[in-house]
Amino acid sequence: MKKIQTILVVMAAMMALTACEKVSPIGVLVSGTGVEDRVKMSHLYFQQHKGEGHFFDISGKDEYSFIIGADSHMTTDGGRMREMLQNGLDHDDLLYAHLGDMADTKPEYYINLENVISEYKWKFARKYFEELFLGNDESVEERENPDFYMYKDSLTGMVYSVDDVPMPFFPVVGNHDITHNGWAQWSNIFHSSFYEVLVQIKSEPLTLDRFIFLDTANGTLGEEQVNLIEEDGYALREYLETNIRNTFVFSHTNIFRPSSLQFASTFAREETFFLLNQFHKWDATIVFCGHVHKWDEQVVDNVHYITLDSMSERNSPNPGDYLLRVHVKANGELTWERVRMNYTKK
Repeated sequence: MKKIQTILVVMAAMMALTACEKVSPIGVLVSGTGVEDRVKMSHLYFQQHKGEGHFFDISGKDEYSFIIGADSHMTTDGGRMREMLQNGLDHDDLLYAHLGDMADTKPEYYINLENVISEYKWKFARKYFEELFLGNDESVEERENPDFYMYKDSLTGMVYSVDDVPMPFFPVVGNHDITHNGWAQWSNIFHSSFYEVLVQIKSEPLTLDRFIFLDTANGTLGEEQVNLIEEDGYALREYLETNIRNTFVFSHTNIFRPSSLQFASTFAREETFFLLNQFHKWDATIVFCGHVHKWDEQVVDNVHYITLDSMSERNSPNPGDYLLRVHVKANGELTWERVRMNYTKK
């Protein structure tokens, strides 16, 4: 919490001096950052850090699952975000994805969001990592303070502070995340808006499931993102002989309109056709979208398109099936189920 508060104070001082600066690779923004700048910065950060929590080896396991939420629009109440992360933790999901519009862009909302993420990093670390207490055994205060703990990954031997624990939470950026210079706040927590995650299914022959996270917050891809997409494998260049079994794509902006009552996609016609062709070229298994706060399923060229409801307590105040869990078996069988959220604001 102290970290983001310090960053916000620095940003405010910088904005008083100038209105034309861009951002550092970790997202310290003054103003005026559009999709081109976000993608350049995100790709740079991803290339420098893609070994950190962006590759999972599940060889030999019978199944893995992942959970998805969308449009949490978090303000002062983090109950629905906690419920999503707790659900993923309880079900041992391999990763948690979020389809944008995480918080409405007031600094205090992002402080609340970062506090929830930090809370669940500690819970994740305590469940899956070896805990190393560095404080005084007799001090109750230190025992309850995550700053006095380090966590060791038994598989890699890496040791992390709680802040650096690679909790597998992967969001895309939404239009609400970038308004009022919100990208500065969002990126200082999550860093990248455009990146890839790989899951190794088998080593011989090398078989991967691929997760592609797009930056569609502006309702347009931009030239930089189109060029990177057309390279078709910006993280896979290291793998010369690779069998891609599933490709899952995550976007904030919807491709299709669930009904006449919801917003149509804001992609330009040319970009829509580009994406449809690219998803077909990738042989994408499922494309997940948010933005319109309405469940929808469609199949085009053998690609499934699923648009999720808003998980926000404000938009969806009653309990309901606002999350989605996908089960992926070792034999290639794929199923998904809608997951109920029960939290209501007290």
